Amino acid sequence: MAMTQTITVVYSSKTGNTKRVAEAIAAACRTEALALTADMTVATDMVAVGYWVDKGMPNAEALHFLEGLNGKRVFLFGTLGADPDSEHAIRTKENARNLVAERNVLLGEFLCQGAIDPKLIEMFKQFPPDHPHAITPERLERYARAAKHPDAADLAAAQAAIRAALELSGDA
Repeated sequence: MAMTQTITVVYSSKTGNTKRVAEAIAAACRTEALALTADMTVATDMVAVGYWVDKGMPNAEALHFLEGLNGKRVFLFGTLGADPDSEHAIRTKENARNLVAERNVLLGEFLCQGAIDPKLIEMFKQFPPDHPHAITPERLERYARAAKHPDAADLAAAQAAIRAALELSGDA
């Protein structure tokens, strides 16, 4: 990426996970991370868009923003409670890519695990045992692992992903 080109980094974050990743990506690009606002537009032709995963899709605010992009070069990044290599994560990335693919150029993507909103976990505890999101020992273990993310390795991986997508050197 020529240094005269500019990328705008925007994000939506519920618990702070995606904000942390956005800030790491922005630091790698020598810019600032901007919280998405209603009807936000960006003037640059490159945009990195951060979202938190909600039911296998970018959250509503990020979804609205992504649906409005046209003619941009886009880098997608997000956080989710599931393992980033899980089938859920793979479907989520595909869903996000599909939102921008027809009208934009996808530069790259990054998805990492993030702590789950404690209110959501409390809601899951109320579900009956036969509910698809009922609490199980395995889920509790995953929630505990997720609570440690994004960690320093995740943030470094996000920076590496944006640098690779934009062909930046480590000191750019």
